[in-house]
Amino acid sequence: MPHRKADHTCYDFRLTRRSLLFAGLGTLGLSLSEILALRSLRAASAVRGFGRAKSCIVFFAWGGMSQLETWDPKPDAPIEVRGNYRPISTRVPGILLGEYMPGLAGQTHRLAIVRSVHHKETGHRNAAYWNLTGHAPHNPGNDAPLPPSRRDWPCLGSMVARFRKPAKGFPACVAVPYPIADRGLLNGQFGGFLGMHYDPLIVKPKGATPYGGVSPTTGEAHLRLPADVDNRRLTDRMELLNNVGRQIGSRDSAFDHYQQMAADLLLSPKVRSAFDLEREPPKVRDQYGSHMCGQSALLARRLTEAGVPIVTIYASAGDLNGSKGDNWDTHGKNFQRLKNALLPPLERASIALLNDLAACGRLDETLVVFLTEFGRTPKLNRNSGRDHFPNCYSVAFAGGGIVGGQVLGKSDRIASQPIEAPCGPADIHATIFHALGIPADAHIVDNLGRPLALCDGEPLPLFG
Repeated sequence: MPHRKADHTCYDFRLTRRSLLFAGLGTLGLSLSEILALRSLRAASAVRGFGRAKSCIVFFAWGGMSQLETWDPKPDAPIEVRGNYRPISTRVPGILLGEYMPGLAGQTHRLAIVRSVHHKETGHRNAAYWNLTGHAPHNPGNDAPLPPSRRDWPCLGSMVARFRKPAKGFPACVAVPYPIADRGLLNGQFGGFLGMHYDPLIVKPKGATPYGGVSPTTGEAHLRLPADVDNRRLTDRMELLNNVGRQIGSRDSAFDHYQQMAADLLLSPKVRSAFDLEREPPKVRDQYGSHMCGQSALLARRLTEAGVPIVTIYASAGDLNGSKGDNWDTHGKNFQRLKNALLPPLERASIALLNDLAACGRLDETLVVFLTEFGRTPKLNRNSGRDHFPNCYSVAFAGGGIVGGQVLGKSDRIASQPIEAPCGPADIHATIFHALGIPADAHIVDNLGRPLALCDGEPLPLFG
């Protein structure tokens, strides 16, 4: 069976792969499922870039990032579409970005921009579910609140965690700085039918402050023991608890899972150190920005560096669930909010992250993804805003074997529909899985025992 190397790369066949792939598989006693898995791996490995990434960091712009002011500007569109803003040139000749992204304009040599993503869901909850899981929502066309359940497809982080083990003591997937809530907690951001063992650990970076004065609604994870409890005393308490559980025959797997996770987080100096942003020099912390988005990106860099396979950043400057609407849902004052509140923290955080990863030689093994649930309407509304628009939006990638300085796909003259290389959320997920060395047609088992293909998309041709 496949095994994993110490460096967390999945599907390592160093000892037997050649014989398994090219000898008579049936004579080796392999099951049909094992043969199919090996064929899938061989096919995926033949495509460039397979498995280059050891980890992944996703910026998710909750609310719906406008494609027109960011990744897909339209300088020749009528004024009722483009407004008064102007696109700017970038480091790569021929690639334009919105004028509110001057920093990322200097990073286009590292970016692959996809301008032809689309789906059919106009509501936040369903659209986010589709982009976070790579699968269509349960209730298409109906965006009524649907609480998270174990019927849901697992989120991207949970599916990656199913195939990629973290370093010892670390969670397999993390989300920062807090979960998305929209008329209740949003489904699609947890382990779904894979079970709570694959739920992301959600943590707010210590010391992060809101951008623009919006207060966060949830607290941070405290990874320090009480003053009167040292490591030895905590270990003794846990052993006593385990002994009592064994004697009375009452063991709960969920309880055991979270108990072990808590122990790893509290007892391991290496784990506590990775979560401790105070270990970073003040100059580095400042480069990312002291706001939620910046410190979340810094924490993501530290955790993936330490061996966490994937971190999802819900990219908000402050409280993305707050009453002041500190998210990307720009129904009103679209240009003002993008310019003053939304893009500056994302720019600062992502530029610092890309530069840091490049400087330490980790960019080629760390996939960075800029994702959102949908785009915004080409035509401005009466409030100088843009409304929900799933017909055409943009996603960007960097690192992890991705070839920078390229644009894939094309939208029409007002960014209302793809006209070249259309793709959907499943293809975005397949691209991420491909970069991480996980075949998109690998199977996971749902809570009814049914084997399901991980993803029904195809990796985009972005790799070198």
